[in-house]
Amino acid sequence: MLVLSRKKGESIVIQDQIEVTILSVEGDTVRVGISAPPHIDIFRKEVYLSIQESNRESAAPTPANLEALMERLRGNKKN
Repeated sequence: MLVLSRKKGESIVIQDQIEVTILSVEGDTVRVGISAPPHIDIFRKEVYLSIQESNRESAAPTPANLEALMERLRGNKKN
């Protein structure tokens, strides 16, 4: 992990496409602005982790879905 110190108004550039700017510092809270091309998704970590968990859940087979699939396969074999 790269650790940098920045002051209000200072920026960090990542691979010529992403700019992270410190907007303000108030106590323990730092406001950060991020400029990036539209094809780059930017999420707060807790939101990103929630999306990943939802994706895992929706991709996981359920017993009911597996049974329905087996019934369809059995039906196709009879034809």
